[in-house]
Amino acid sequence: MSKDCQFCGTSVTLPEKGALVINRKNVHMDGEPRDLAIDYQDNDTVVFQYSSIDNLVATLELLYQKNTSNFWLHILNLESSQSFPISIHHLYERLKRPNLASIIHDGDFTSHLQPIVDMSTNEVYGYESLLRTTEQSVNPGELFSYAQRSGLQSMLDQKARRSAVKAKSEFLTKGQKIFINFLPSTIYVPEFCLKHTFQIVKEFQIDPSDLVFEVVETEKISDVDHLKRILDTYKASGMKVALDDVGSGYSTIEMLSLLKPDYLKVDRSYIQNCHENKENQEFLYQVMERADLLGIQVLAEGIETLEEWTWLNQLGVDYGQGYFIGRPKAVPEKEFSLP
Repeated sequence: MSKDCQFCGTSVTLPEKGALVINRKNVHMDGEPRDLAIDYQDNDTVVFQYSSIDNLVATLELLYQKNTSNFWLHILNLESSQSFPISIHHLYERLKRPNLASIIHDGDFTSHLQPIVDMSTNEVYGYESLLRTTEQSVNPGELFSYAQRSGLQSMLDQKARRSAVKAKSEFLTKGQKIFINFLPSTIYVPEFCLKHTFQIVKEFQIDPSDLVFEVVETEKISDVDHLKRILDTYKASGMKVALDDVGSGYSTIEMLSLLKPDYLKVDRSYIQNCHENKENQEFLYQVMERADLLGIQVLAEGIETLEEWTWLNQLGVDYGQGYFIGRPKAVPEKEFSLP
């Protein structure tokens, strides 16, 4: 069974037979733990051997009953004496849902592309890459939630980027942008962690300026300086960056001046009924004013009606995206025309 390194997307192997090595201070056991097969212990360490994956799951469940807090342990391969660290919560999640872990490890998904249109010309400007699993019973939201619980975000993020860049090489022409979501929490040291992305770009011979990496705002970024280093690393490599789901938190002049994104993607909640909702209109006026001041292009996502499209077009929004324009498809739509 394969697992990934905690801090990148590289693969390591969980042995079918092995041992859990745990710092004794992390394990709280009342009395003699007869239901836990301890193979070795001293003042600092407790070791539990397991003879199968089922046995390992049973041991973890017993540990869960006695310990409510998360802690790190080591998985030890008794044959090679190699070990790797993992949190008990991450290990337990992976073992309980091995089908989802396999989907992520094997990259058993593809990219569907949703068109983004230049609102001044009605021409397709680019596409957003949206992950879709080939296993129809697993939706992307479930997969991303599981990746967070199991510590597989980095692996999923890397493989999703590869799928998106591959789709760009297969379906889009030079000059057409592809917008790719990314999770800042999976990037620890930008200069190191993004090497994988830069290698993919070279492999598929993509012009870096055709790639737009957009921050997933739902992570509620707290370390703005770290985010700035990530965006600066992308831009230094010739790529573009965008802030996704922009709401009041990212709309201040100070924040936009600091991060200097190439694009703002306005959250769909401000687009819905914008042709008649005065509060949404006021927010959009402010966004357009600030974006124009800083030279940032504005993309409205979630456009679903002709009325919304018409009002946004009159406002001067640069690009539009949504079901009114086109749905995500494995083979993307090449043109857009008003009904």
